[in-house]
Amino acid sequence: MKKAVVLLSGGMDSAVTLFIAKRSGYKTNCLTFDYGQRHKKEILFAKHLAKAAKSQHITLKISLPWKKSALLDKNIKVPENRNISGKEKIPATYVPARNTIFLSFALSYAEAIGANAVFIGANAVDFSGYPDCRPEYYKIFNKLFKKATKLKGIKIVAPLLHKTKEEIVKLGKQLGVDFNLTWSCYKGGRKPCGVCDACRLRKKGLQAATS
Repeated sequence: MKKAVVLLSGGMDSAVTLFIAKRSGYKTNCLTFDYGQRHKKEILFAKHLAKAAKSQHITLKISLPWKKSALLDKNIKVPENRNISGKEKIPATYVPARNTIFLSFALSYAEAIGANAVFIGANAVDFSGYPDCRPEYYKIFNKLFKKATKLKGIKIVAPLLHKTKEEIVKLGKQLGVDFNLTWSCYKGGRKPCGVCDACRLRKKGLQAATS
């Protein structure tokens, strides 16, 4: 059976991506990062998702000492009720080069286990405007993948890149994703805050998919 590494954050998009990989016939190996983010709830939800999908799961602890992000430094305020058109200024929740770091680790893992693909739940439609979630970024990074390893043919698969949150939710339901096993809120409280970008995009998708 062909193998894939799935970057699993514990959120909606990565959950749907995991189930897309499974539907596509891959044996899935989930990779979650503990990178010093302001809360660990998403890591716990990622573990639940991997178990539900009967997938291998690794949580990799790394350190980013330059805490220039609201997701790394609790002294930086998480933006609330922001314009989430994707055309506004890149918000304080952006973590410098995070996807580049994650994909590099995922590529190493994929080569080590003989995987054919690295799946990532990046989205460039309903998103916060992060530069490493844009189609041109993945086009270029895929070219790097082809040159960077001894094992050739590993590819990045970003199946949600051009989908709206509504389309993502509907696809997830078709695939049997239990969205109760996902966590989106940047703040990580007992309950979702409802006003950060992640909460509002999640609500937008769920409401649109059921209307």
